[in-house]
Amino acid sequence: MLNIRALPGLKELWAKTKGDSQIVVAVLDGVVDQTHPCFQGVSLTRLPTLVQEEANANGNMSQHGTHVTSMIFGNHDSPVPGIAPQCQGLILPVFTDKRRRLSQMDLSRAIEQAVNAGAHIINISGGQLTDYGEAEDWLERAVQLCKDNNVLIVAAAGNDGCDCLNVPAAIPTVLAVGATDEQGQPLEMSNWGQIYQNQGILAPGENILGAKPGGGTVRLSGTSFATPIVSGVAALLLSVQKQRGEEIDPQKVRTALLKTALPCNLNSSDDSRRCLVGKLNISGAFNYLTGETMSEEQSAVEAAGCGCEGTIETSSPVLPSAESVVGEVGTVEANEALVTASAPSLTSSPNNEISPMSNNNANGVTASQPPQASGADLIYVIGTLGYDFGTEARRDSFKQLMPAVDIEGTQIPANPYDARQMVDYLETSLSEAKSLIWTLNMELTPIYALEPSGSFARDVYAAFQELLAGEVQAEDDDEYIERVSIPGRLTGRTVKLFSGQIIPVVEPLSPRGIYGWKVNTLVSSALSAVSAEAEEAQEEQMRNSLSSFLNRVYYDLRNLGQTSQDRALNFAATNAFQAAQTFSAAVAAGMELDSIVVQKSPFCRMDSDCWDVQLKFFDPENNRRAKKVFRFTIDVSDLIPVTLGEVRSWSSPY
Repeated sequence: MLNIRALPGLKELWAKTKGDSQIVVAVLDGVVDQTHPCFQGVSLTRLPTLVQEEANANGNMSQHGTHVTSMIFGNHDSPVPGIAPQCQGLILPVFTDKRRRLSQMDLSRAIEQAVNAGAHIINISGGQLTDYGEAEDWLERAVQLCKDNNVLIVAAAGNDGCDCLNVPAAIPTVLAVGATDEQGQPLEMSNWGQIYQNQGILAPGENILGAKPGGGTVRLSGTSFATPIVSGVAALLLSVQKQRGEEIDPQKVRTALLKTALPCNLNSSDDSRRCLVGKLNISGAFNYLTGETMSEEQSAVEAAGCGCEGTIETSSPVLPSAESVVGEVGTVEANEALVTASAPSLTSSPNNEISPMSNNNANGVTASQPPQASGADLIYVIGTLGYDFGTEARRDSFKQLMPAVDIEGTQIPANPYDARQMVDYLETSLSEAKSLIWTLNMELTPIYALEPSGSFARDVYAAFQELLAGEVQAEDDDEYIERVSIPGRLTGRTVKLFSGQIIPVVEPLSPRGIYGWKVNTLVSSALSAVSAEAEEAQEEQMRNSLSSFLNRVYYDLRNLGQTSQDRALNFAATNAFQAAQTFSAAVAAGMELDSIVVQKSPFCRMDSDCWDVQLKFFDPENNRRAKKVFRFTIDVSDLIPVTLGEVRSWSSPY
């Protein structure tokens, strides 16, 4: 059985640091029993998530989360010495004891939340089994957000024991972690998919000691428990960077871990791919980062490449990555395998859900005052408005109160699911709107519950009734509303829908900033706003281009509207008058939209949060013609974003 203290190179690294309080590691897992003695004196902060229950001593996911967290943060005076006990910990529960799986969208929420809370490393001991490492666009964008903010995701490779891939481990820039047994050989259950040959390392994952909720310890096996070993070592290496006065650079640490990985010395009959890039080499990574020799050097191997700095050739083709394959709606499972503790076995996920990793082929997907990003609780989101009853009793109460419907002289009982009937009922009984759970939906999936309160609550409910009335109109009707834009604040609370889905509650503060997208009217108004340029362009072409822009934001770039850049993008789509000026000039020149990019603006007002939305156009009939770039700046520091200055434009050869 592995003793963490005996991990090669760890004692020498501990002699230099046991972590730095400014290094923040987020653990996305089950609920953690923070009252366990191993966490005494440790800096752990639990952030509000969709999982709001407390740790359960008999709960599988509580055990999973508590064990994983103790491996990183357990104090050294306890029976469970953590690897980086003096770093800050953020606990974001994503797995519940009632349900072992979560959607990729909900995992994305937690990743974005960890980034906004100042995490440097995010530990995810879970994943979803996929064909080629494909992920939903929600998850891809959350991982891209980590890359943009230099945050390292460390994720379990999976316990299916096959040449296969899990997300998020297989998404580029993530550091995937496989497991070794007590003899240092790849654990039988540990996955070895092709993408892992470039971005995965092995760490001990058999009979790993950790804390047990309610007190005591337990030994567990699986890639779930190899992952926090790598996360903890990465946190120590970041602490060394901080100690040396260097810039904290998680991606450089990722490179060091991959570049210095050790060979596995496999038996001749074993598949060399099971070793991934190689095994964790603490001393080698320290030497790579500092140039100092911490202990006796061990020969390093750059197994099938590391996918980091530079290019390393591999003998076999790489499977399509998550950036080139569009995945279906997915969910994530946590990865666990019990050794000396008992628990019900987990099954594989037919619903493409992320869940904890287990050894029975269950593929799946949580400090002291960590720094908070400005406006972290603000959202500005685009979707469609809906409603839910929560319970059968609430639904039936509406059915009884709503008037019967007359169809060709026959009285038919009211149908509360018929939005047209609900619109008519609320028009005469607006106070009943408060008895509904109003939802903001994307692709028929509720992502937020909207709960107005305060002095303007009645006005907001009236706006909801009007928007819903527009959504039920015929698509060619002038009053038809295709989508809505909603500003608000996350309350930290959740609500359970009739389907059992749990979603976060958003509070719209007033009708101000709430818009319904009457697309035909919106396009016509935008054309009128720039009539001079529009005269030079074919109006129908202009109309199609502007509609395409609005649709592209909604379908191709759909987002949760919580990060600053997403709020800027969503406001850009809503404020189509600004975009119309751009389109009219470009379309008049025969150009079409090529790309939409959102970048942090180098120019901003003091204490504001400004982003540049950049639209690039190309000539479809002449690829040698320079592209036209238009840029406008949006300040998202307030509940309602605002545009700053004039639209700027220039030509670009790329």
